[in-house]
Amino acid sequence: MNREYHRWHSPSLGRDMEMLVFGHSGARMVVFPTSQGRYYEWEDRGMTNVLGDHLRNGWLQLYCVDSVDAESWYARWKHPRDRAQRQYDYENYVVREVVPFSRSRNDNPFLMATGASFGAYHAVTMALRHPHVFNRVIGMSGMYDIREFADGYYDDAIKGNNPSHFVSELHDHGHLEALRRMDIILATGESDRFVDNNRHLSRILWEKGVGNALRLWDGWSHDWPYWERMIRTYINGSD
Repeated sequence: MNREYHRWHSPSLGRDMEMLVFGHSGARMVVFPTSQGRYYEWEDRGMTNVLGDHLRNGWLQLYCVDSVDAESWYARWKHPRDRAQRQYDYENYVVREVVPFSRSRNDNPFLMATGASFGAYHAVTMALRHPHVFNRVIGMSGMYDIREFADGYYDDAIKGNNPSHFVSELHDHGHLEALRRMDIILATGESDRFVDNNRHLSRILWEKGVGNALRLWDGWSHDWPYWERMIRTYINGSD
């Protein structure tokens, strides 16, 4: 299996960022780690082995990015507005740096985003904000209402990073049409703490005419063995 390590100074974030790439061709997928996780998390947790046949056969290529959660939503010492701004910086890094980098190495036009737990928040939020960039998003055991990380403060900067709110206010025809073309998969456990939040996001997407697959798994289903099964189940679509 092809494995590459990459590092560069990110203009968006003003610091070096690291990444691992797995696979040599196929659909591109940006992989976000869990809360404050690192770019090597999916490798350490065996997720690259779970997808090994896809990677070796040239069906899939993973771009496992690092997080800056400790500088954004988990930076409790910062004002919530500054946490939100750092999240925008991170989004710019992914959309303006990682995605073009992936295109330069692989001309497959199909791009996906995925992550588990807080990684699902990143994947789904960025995909919903940039539907012209992403073709499919797989959120596993995600939380999609960021207000609990804002300490009761709320403004437009935080709303823009809060899919449970900004989706309901989308009216741009082009944006909505792009969302309607995207394959959106929200998978979580029926006993997960954020299951109602998943239901809410699914519902407001449908209210906007945006189809999505809400997949509820038995029990809690919020751990790596479940995420292994989820990614294998949904990597090729929503069924």
